[in-house]
Amino acid sequence: MIQTCLFPAAGYGTRFLPATKSLPKEMMPILTKPLVHYGVDEALEANMNNMAFVVGRGKRALEDYFDISYELEHQIAGTSKEPLLNEIREQMRKATFSFTRQNEMKGLGHAILTGKTLVKDEAFGVILADDLCVNENGEGVLAQMMKIYDRYRCSIVAVMEVPKEQTKNYGVVSGRMIEDDLLVVDDMVEKPDPKEAPTNLAIIGRYILTPDIFAILENTKPGKNGEIQITDALKFQANRGMVLAYKFKGMRFDCGCLDGFVEATNYFYNKQHDNK
Repeated sequence: MIQTCLFPAAGYGTRFLPATKSLPKEMMPILTKPLVHYGVDEALEANMNNMAFVVGRGKRALEDYFDISYELEHQIAGTSKEPLLNEIREQMRKATFSFTRQNEMKGLGHAILTGKTLVKDEAFGVILADDLCVNENGEGVLAQMMKIYDRYRCSIVAVMEVPKEQTKNYGVVSGRMIEDDLLVVDDMVEKPDPKEAPTNLAIIGRYILTPDIFAILENTKPGKNGEIQITDALKFQANRGMVLAYKFKGMRFDCGCLDGFVEATNYFYNKQHDNK
């Protein structure tokens, strides 16, 4: 059973400035819960209870969120406001939270490598909290991927079809189908020009990675934009063994951009309103 979920959370969140000047983008709220709260819920659903965060300077709000706020809790104890903390208290009861710092912003691959100190020598999940995923009719994305990992015991990336002109914003995979919605990866390209993209299957912020990825990342040279790309490491892993791409069930909101953030907010607001 995979125990650890890694949350790379050191980015600056520049698309949400000035809000992210002092607030981590992972703490941006969708209604009353920050994005990272939804991510931890998804990891817990997949039976991962060790939440490992790679953070940067100015990200103390993440640590504080998963800690007791004695003054606040004392003030609202016994009032109608106290139950509003039940969900975060339950997360804190079920999971442990550890943090390490990424001193330089050198890409997602480097952020994952930085998290090596928090991950035992075992496979682990990865959630990018600003990719908010929902599956109303079943399990969350990471839980779906865990079932695949139990069968194949290899690295897995979650993918979705995007318009061809948007491939320049994603890592893109190609491969051969071995089951419904499951491909063996034969190529990965980071943010290709739409004219050169091998497919329109884009990687989103959900991964299950085997521990040998760390040794590969240590020897991966900077690629696109001078950053260490996880796609380059996964391509090497695919060529040497096997990497799977899974077309997940559910919806994904790109909350790293304003349009996706507003779309997610409206979705959860309407859902809450309909349930009243």
